[in-house]
Amino acid sequence: MSLSVRPRSLARVLALSATACLAMTAVAGQAHADTSVLTLTGSSTQGTLGAGEGVTTVHASNGSDTVLYRGVASIPLSLLVANWSHIGDPDSAAGYVFDAYQSGASSPTSKMFRVTTPSGATYQYTHTLVAGELYNNSFDAVSPDTQWMVAGEWGTMDHLQIYPTPLLNPATPRTGGNLPLSGLIHLDHAVNDIQGCDFTTATQLLCVSDDDSRSLFPDQKPILEVDLPSQLTGMDTTAHVTEVGSIPQQSICSGTFEGEGIDYDPSTATVRVEIIQPGVCEVATTVYTYHRS
Repeated sequence: MSLSVRPRSLARVLALSATACLAMTAVAGQAHADTSVLTLTGSSTQGTLGAGEGVTTVHASNGSDTVLYRGVASIPLSLLVANWSHIGDPDSAAGYVFDAYQSGASSPTSKMFRVTTPSGATYQYTHTLVAGELYNNSFDAVSPDTQWMVAGEWGTMDHLQIYPTPLLNPATPRTGGNLPLSGLIHLDHAVNDIQGCDFTTATQLLCVSDDDSRSLFPDQKPILEVDLPSQLTGMDTTAHVTEVGSIPQQSICSGTFEGEGIDYDPSTATVRVEIIQPGVCEVATTVYTYHRS
């Protein structure tokens, strides 16, 4: 999914200077006193098949850190056979990895979250769609206290979903099973085509939108901040949405870019944002890194 860049957009400024800051550009009246500033620090290239859907930092108990990527090639054959044909932007907490899966069935009735434990064991948690819920499962994001997991649907939405975190929340089964919806985060500003989110604090998420329309926010491919009034409890809550910048679109190829996953590593205050290259360059995914302050 891709962002277009306005002639005066922040993305164009970032293209000129790797030390430029992502200023808090927002629709009039949306300015937020505590909005993050993201400073571009570099970029790398990953193969789209193995990395084009998402990214997360895994902190192991021995103190080692691993940047883990997900792409189409990350889906185990057993899950493909079971028609779980799309993997989303993952998250990690306490050494556990959480993957969001979407069904390729013609009329899906569920979505699935797969947990990989630090020892390598895997468990599947299936959520049966509730009335009005879309089958899309683009990402998951685990709250810093590890008890709640946020996910989202596709298209124009006024909410995000809240689930108990599989395995880590004691209310969930110990070896996989049913995962009911716990509540909703009602957004004060609609969002479109959210590809990934990650918590930066207990009351704040950063999200990537693949929206090119500029109908909701000033820039194409906006990076959005979602501010909660308090940390999640699993109940319905509200949140304030602000645009904090847009993903750079730089390539030797022409065509439509696709904004994908996002990761925040609190140990280094590093944000990683992915965008798939356009046209014949789509085999490559650019990962931009930022310092959050």
